[in-house]
Amino acid sequence: MTASKLQKVGVAIAFGLFATGVAESQDSSKETLSLYPPDAQPGECYAKVLVPAKYDVVSEKVLKREASEKVTIIPAKFEWVEERVLVKEANEVVTVQPATFRWLEERVMVEPATTRLVSVPAVYETVSERVLDRPEQTAWKKGRGPIEKIDNTTGEILCLVVEPATFKTINRTVVKTPASARQIDVPPVFKTIRKQVVDTPAKVLKSSVPAEFSTIRVRKMVEPAREDRNSLPAEFQTVTKRVKVSSERMSWQSILCETNVNEEVIARIQQALATKGFNPGDIDGVLGSATLSAVEAFQRANSLARGGVTMETLKELNVSLR
Repeated sequence: MTASKLQKVGVAIAFGLFATGVAESQDSSKETLSLYPPDAQPGECYAKVLVPAKYDVVSEKVLKREASEKVTIIPAKFEWVEERVLVKEANEVVTVQPATFRWLEERVMVEPATTRLVSVPAVYETVSERVLDRPEQTAWKKGRGPIEKIDNTTGEILCLVVEPATFKTINRTVVKTPASARQIDVPPVFKTIRKQVVDTPAKVLKSSVPAEFSTIRVRKMVEPAREDRNSLPAEFQTVTKRVKVSSERMSWQSILCETNVNEEVIARIQQALATKGFNPGDIDGVLGSATLSAVEAFQRANSLARGGVTMETLKELNVSLR
């Protein structure tokens, strides 16, 4: 085996030991292992591996059906006989003789006397009114007369004068007589109608009708239905089930390492994995990550200890170290 390949093998085995150490650290609360593998021989390599739980298949006799009772219904027996039966019961025929009517004229009130309110509209008139348009005020005006300026320096003469108030006449509409309501009496309204009244009331006439019979063939029960009971014993069946005999644990086991592995052994391992349907990658005699993944998948499928290429795994793959 070349130095590079031995280096790869060493790395892969170290990877297996590292994975085992992780598993141990995660499960250290379950079982405490010794610091070194017991009964180790010179030239052997050991690692702490995860040994899966072990199960046994056991058979057990269980009740399939409890003891019971079979009930058979024997139907009733019938026969045909002739029998006189009532077809129609006796009854009474009721005939109604209708009433007769005649016409009458009658004066009836269709609307009673009432009172109603009549609205009287308001009356308006137009009046004229003189109102103030502008109040009396004072205003400054230029001086008039022979002297309108004192001189060119001081400017014009201004006089404060009073302007009288001004008025205007407006027309507006005012209510002369407000709107009101007046009550008037409305006399009742009568109408002559013609109506139909009973002259002779209706009569009920009764007459008896006898019962009617007929002879018919009927199916008559001569023996009622009954039950026939038979006891049925209990039935049992044998079932198989998996029983856990040991829990998952960590254990020291002999594994492949640099002292007991070579390219030929690894190549045989890869070939055996490929034959059993687990892809190890290239069959190149190198224990790479693909081969280790295939080994772990094979171990899981066969309930083998995981954490390295154990001697138990080689035995299941039927691979020898020579």
